[in-house]
Amino acid sequence: MSRPTHHPTVVLLGGRVIDPSAGCDGIADLAFGDGRIVDTVDADGPTIKVDASGWIICPGMVDMHVHLREPGGQHKETIASGCRAAVAGGFVAVACMPNTQPALDSVDTLDQVRHRAEEAGLCRVMPIATITRGRAGGTLTDFAALKKTGAVALSDDGSGVEDDEVMRAAGRLALETDSLLIQHCEFTELSAGGVMHAGPTAQRLGLPGWDPRAEEAMIERDIELVREIGFRYHAAHISTARGVELVRRAKAAGLPVTTEVCPHHLLLTDEACSSLDPNFKMNPPLRSEHDVAACVAGVVDGTIDCIVTDHAPHAEAEKAVGFHDAPFGIVGLETALPLAARALVEPGLLSWSGLIERMTVHPRRVLGLTKASSSNEGSLDIQMPADLTIFDPESEWTIDAQRFRTMGRNTPFNDWAVRGQVMATLVDGRLRFVHSRAADRFSMKTSA
Repeated sequence: MSRPTHHPTVVLLGGRVIDPSAGCDGIADLAFGDGRIVDTVDADGPTIKVDASGWIICPGMVDMHVHLREPGGQHKETIASGCRAAVAGGFVAVACMPNTQPALDSVDTLDQVRHRAEEAGLCRVMPIATITRGRAGGTLTDFAALKKTGAVALSDDGSGVEDDEVMRAAGRLALETDSLLIQHCEFTELSAGGVMHAGPTAQRLGLPGWDPRAEEAMIERDIELVREIGFRYHAAHISTARGVELVRRAKAAGLPVTTEVCPHHLLLTDEACSSLDPNFKMNPPLRSEHDVAACVAGVVDGTIDCIVTDHAPHAEAEKAVGFHDAPFGIVGLETALPLAARALVEPGLLSWSGLIERMTVHPRRVLGLTKASSSNEGSLDIQMPADLTIFDPESEWTIDAQRFRTMGRNTPFNDWAVRGQVMATLVDGRLRFVHSRAADRFSMKTSA
């Protein structure tokens, strides 16, 4: 018996359907109605047929590391503008970091984020709450209450939890509440005011260097705490070769340790800072060629679980004060897919399915949104939410920061020629973004 529908069924015809969770990669039709994937044989009654030939259709991408700046930083970004950027980049859901003003350390602030996201009505926004009150590194927050209010993880991102005993207590509470701790790995005594990676380029430019041990020492300390306590741990925006190796060894030992990397740490080295363009200043900083190669290898061999953006918009005036004094951070939501493809797919290191897995299945799994053995969330199975990313893998285009939907223009990739362009993003079967080049295809008439 056909499932009753209240709206026309949409059938995407002849696209390349990739569902890594099911090992699916081939030309097929995909149908959805009433916000859920349906069997094409049940697509009776009114239908809208969309020519999807030449496009890849996959589960909606998830970015588990973004900065939406609201509350308190609306001159940089709002939840609404960040969500517009997200869907334009193919993301159906984002997890927003808590280094806002005030920090996301209470039920009230999480409710504010949820309310603003509902008003925007574009993509799913999953708040990450703080580990410590005010991100001050001292008193722990109420993990249970924050999780109950919708926090998908806890992090003091922008700052690492430096005190050993505070982090030990956080690990114990995380285990008790089955919470994920996401660590910004930086001991500030070791980073010591650095503004770029410590190495020959920093020395030549006369800029304070950022010792990679600041990141590696915290990863090492935290892995020992995981070994002692057993809580779920995720190292944010990994950037060094030794950091990758530490995570690799932890995984080999069976510890619940995961990590992520940003496209810029797969494509750029510290030598790019020679231009003194503040858009190349980020935290953690661009590293050496050796580190970049290790990060790429970590993605390929599965040590690094997810590709994230660390989307961090700033007002143009803030970035215009010179490299030394400019704030850290770049935007990334609208460029993540083609840049990740440039680093991994175009050189033949990963298939499209492999890259999609790291931007769909893996972030959901790390955040606990899906369990490999018990749920197909984030898949294209029948009756799953029609959260879809549709892109043209062969479309060539030039990144133009002035056309971004985000309020931030701070990208080091402006004017880069890239391949792979998002054509449409659907959340619960609703078209939340459609590229101008795809508009004609999505305006086809309903047929009986």
